[in-house]
Amino acid sequence: MSGTDDLLVEPDRLAAELDRADPPTVLDVRWRLTGPPGRDDYAAGHLPGAVFVDLDTDLCGPPGAAGRHPLPDPAALQAALRAAGVRAGHPVVVYDGGDGMAAARAWWTLRWAGHRAVRLLHGGFPAWLAAGLPTSTEVPEPRPGDVTVRPGELPVLDAGAAARLAAGDGVLLDVRTAPRYRGETEPIDPVAGHVPGAANLPAAEYVGPDGRFPAADALRDRFAAAGVGADRPVGAYCGSGVTAAQAVLALHLAGRPDAALYVGSWSNWVADPSRPVATGATPDA
Repeated sequence: MSGTDDLLVEPDRLAAELDRADPPTVLDVRWRLTGPPGRDDYAAGHLPGAVFVDLDTDLCGPPGAAGRHPLPDPAALQAALRAAGVRAGHPVVVYDGGDGMAAARAWWTLRWAGHRAVRLLHGGFPAWLAAGLPTSTEVPEPRPGDVTVRPGELPVLDAGAAARLAAGDGVLLDVRTAPRYRGETEPIDPVAGHVPGAANLPAAEYVGPDGRFPAADALRDRFAAAGVGADRPVGAYCGSGVTAAQAVLALHLAGRPDAALYVGSWSNWVADPSRPVATGATPDA
């Protein structure tokens, strides 16, 4: 079972670590689905020594049939991480603007790429500010890293695997809001509804708006209520694989490090018009 200390770090503890002779590499991944770019927030102030990494262009591949935030090309990801100073085996901390979604996708991507020593700043940049800790506008020039990307260290679902999970091989969680799941609204993708058989567990039910997670026992209870048992495979999807990466992190905190991410998520599912779409409040409706 993964421990909280292996996945999350509180601001005061991170501040102490940054005072060490060889501090962790800190990546600022602030991002908004509809913009503006997080780089503007970074320029206005960031954690001392933090390097900005763009979720859309550095941590994901180009949008298309594979989804709006598909897996990155391993060579391109390795180049971006090395440029940000990520070193093999050296600790990395990622943070975002507070909701934890972009940071969770960054955490997931580094873990998928084989870099295990990565944690998320719990509560993100707002938690750092609330703790009265210093910020900087200086843009560091990190020494190039030497990380080697080894894809596949975390499980990934494609559309076929997601469909099999939803059909009874396990539990597929749709973590979008209930109206999107029911097919009543779809603000981004061309088709509304959900993967037939997927259970709805909106992100707000397992993480706060400040990006902070409840205790592991509470997480286990919430996932269990959605049908997640210790002996059933589990995966998660959302609109494009960002919010669902946060669900995978929450599942790790709840003791399910085998949880899989459907990276393409709904944006990939509806790219093929032959795939079935369910609507309504129940998995198969």
